[in-house]
Amino acid sequence: MKRRTFLASGAGLTAAAATLASPAVAQGVVQWDMPSCFPKAAPGVGTNVTRFAELVGQMSDGRMQLTVYGAGELVPPFAVEDAVQQGNVPIGHNTPYYAASKSAALHWFTGVPFGLTSTEHYAWLRWGGGQEIWDDIYAERNLLPIYSGNSGVQSGGWFKSRIEGLEDLQGLNMRIAGLGGEMMRKLGVNAVLMPATEIFQALQSGALDAAEWVGPLLDQAFGLQRITNLCYTPAFAEPSAALAVVFNKDAWAELPADLQAICRAASLQSAMETQAQFDYFNVTAMATMASEGVEFLAFPDPVVAAMRTAWDEVREEQRSASADAARVLESIEVFSAQAIPYSAAFDQRYLAGRG
Repeated sequence: MKRRTFLASGAGLTAAAATLASPAVAQGVVQWDMPSCFPKAAPGVGTNVTRFAELVGQMSDGRMQLTVYGAGELVPPFAVEDAVQQGNVPIGHNTPYYAASKSAALHWFTGVPFGLTSTEHYAWLRWGGGQEIWDDIYAERNLLPIYSGNSGVQSGGWFKSRIEGLEDLQGLNMRIAGLGGEMMRKLGVNAVLMPATEIFQALQSGALDAAEWVGPLLDQAFGLQRITNLCYTPAFAEPSAALAVVFNKDAWAELPADLQAICRAASLQSAMETQAQFDYFNVTAMATMASEGVEFLAFPDPVVAAMRTAWDEVREEQRSASADAARVLESIEVFSAQAIPYSAAFDQRYLAGRG
């Protein structure tokens, strides 16, 4: 492990640091570098990892210390999992579909078009067998993933012109991630994936005609409303987007059981805080932007129907192309077959009645 240091306190410092054995870890302080694929000061996605690191330090009484590096500070934004897999760092923070070139199945551990909501997603991971599949797929690259939060339903995109029909999507250059990009390509959109830090400039310069980022909290923080006042909602392309803390399995094995438990507990606490952060500040950010003239618009029904048809095609292409994707899909579809009727009977009826 090239960028981790174990500092043992008291006698035997040199020998303990050299062996990197579990007893040495138990006697000393674990100091790890932790890169993220997001700017570490970014609301929600960045504060998720900084809060995780803070909680690990507090819960361990200083026995485990994580130094967080934002996107590009230590490794490129889309190369976090590579760095962890290669042992250049023992731990990283990302969203799984940023590493989907390794396995198409990783899209489903973040979020896919017309897929599970954030609460359904974690329910599937925790109780529906999703975590076990995730563990198996990551173990092939000597990685261990832990869920660490979710953005919830995202914005459908900021557009420079109104979308009144499918013809208005033709030829648009749009920043959009994941399989949502594949879905939009079938509708004539030129889907572009770029790091978060490049979105504003690309939209401002005209390199992009539209951009899907996250939601009101982060979209406002990145200034997208300063370029266009047309925001379409919701993101049928991304109804949830999960975050993850990823460990190199060799590094994880060197941690004593209590520090492993602390990492898991800190990740879940950070996940709850992050979901609440998005739920609260998306509300206030949307209200502020609306007062400043931003229009939050719905996609026309024919456009939504075309998105759904396009997604059905993409989903089946993914199922056929990847055994791992087929395995994940089978698991999710078992849960979805029950979750959709439940949501319709409870959540949707309540929200409709609440007004």
